Amino acid sequence: MPVLGSQRRLLGSLNCTPPATFPLTLAPNRTGPQCLEVAIPDGLFLSLGLVSLVENVLVVAAIAKNRNLHSPMYYFICCLAMSDLLVSVSNVLETAVMLLLEAGALAARAAVVQQLDNVIDVLICGSMVSSLCFLGAIAVDRYISIFYALRYHSVVTLPRAWRIIAAIWVASILTSLLFITYYNHTVVLLCLVGFFIAMLALMAVLYVHMLARACQHARGIARLQKRQRPIHQGFGLKGAATLTILLGVFFLCWGPFFLHLSLIVLCPQHPTCGCIFKNFNLFLALIICNAIVDPLIYAFRSQELRKTLQEV
Repeated sequence: MPVLGSQRRLLGSLNCTPPATFPLTLAPNRTGPQCLEVAIPDGLFLSLGLVSLVENVLVVAAIAKNRNLHSPMYYFICCLAMSDLLVSVSNVLETAVMLLLEAGALAARAAVVQQLDNVIDVLICGSMVSSLCFLGAIAVDRYISIFYALRYHSVVTLPRAWRIIAAIWVASILTSLLFITYYNHTVVLLCLVGFFIAMLALMAVLYVHMLARACQHARGIARLQKRQRPIHQGFGLKGAATLTILLGVFFLCWGPFFLHLSLIVLCPQHPTCGCIFKNFNLFLALIICNAIVDPLIYAFRSQELRKTLQEV
């Protein structure tokens, strides 16, 4: 995603024009501490993007094929897969175009590359926002299914689910357009960081509450069976491990990217922050890794979906 990096990667690939730097570009750190910069080869970007592309296409195809999966929960999972799919396609497209420009296999004017760069930026930003939104929507859907089980089908109806999905996509597109237009305003970066923190807090609160209810339910069953301790401990450890993996993957993959945005606001000229900024490509690779892991957490654990995948 070139918009938030030290320079636009596509424009920087043109030999005929100097790299167009981002207004928040940081000066090279020549006098500060020695920086640890993790280089991410373009081949790795392409490989991660293609793996994510295949996984998420399979999820979308399986849900579209099996009518038993045509429910609000699986529609949210399908939209999450489509968001991750757009993240992968955008990054693969950007990397491929950049490599073609560097190799001289693609001749283009700077103005055309600028427009293409803006389109890719909108796709990447919009898909990231929608991906976070659908992760939150899945958490809310699961929360309602546990705490309001008897009313779930009257609360989470297909028309409401479609309206929520449409609202998320429209909001994501508008947000990405505003972000690309006003990317040099501090308030825009703060809004994105605040959105991430709010989504992380929402998921943490909902999933912790669901785990507590599940453990309480397990204790009740254990008392009836007079085997309270083994069942409670085993179930609690398994639930805690699942919760740790779910929230840990979310924070590990998305946290560095939003830390990058926060530091742009807090310490744009500090040498230590400058070292972190140099690893922006690593943060972007982690987001692509999240697009690979999401199907494993939210989709492939479904036996019905796995059966459909075998048919596909």
